[in-house]
Amino acid sequence: MLPIKTSRLVLRAATHDDAAFVLELLNQPDWLEYVGDRNIGDQAAAAVYINERLISAYERTGFGLYMVDLAKTGETIGLCGLVKRENLPDPDIGFAFLREWQGKGFAREAAQATLGHAYRDLGLKRVVGFTLPENERSIRLLESLGMVFERQVYIDDNREACNLYVPAKEHQPSAYGAF
Repeated sequence: MLPIKTSRLVLRAATHDDAAFVLELLNQPDWLEYVGDRNIGDQAAAAVYINERLISAYERTGFGLYMVDLAKTGETIGLCGLVKRENLPDPDIGFAFLREWQGKGFAREAAQATLGHAYRDLGLKRVVGFTLPENERSIRLLESLGMVFERQVYIDDNREACNLYVPAKEHQPSAYGAF
């Protein structure tokens, strides 16, 4: 259960106190390119986003996107967690980190911990991943988590096709049991 802890990270539920971080993250260039513009122009809009997209997901499904903090300092560096879309059968893993924290293994560490939480604590049977075909970093991360490309799908009405990644046949949820 929350918080989810690794040697370097703490994944926790978002609060309205995270509005400044969410404003920064959702307006960085790679979020805008690969996820899309959520029209978050100030901290008030970020607080609404937190309430409507993050906190409401926790209440509705028991999981969602979590804030990723450095264990040593408490500094928030990213988001990682699970999203359950109404029109799709399986939850998917999502992750985004501030540019200065990318390429340091934090996304993989947070994603592995999230999958462990999904399978061990939440009892989920299958978690998938989505990414745009040109998002090479996310593709590499999903593959490093034991997922393989299955097909292209549309997950949002106004977005282009995304690559769907599913657990490889040899992938076993028990691989995420110990941290």
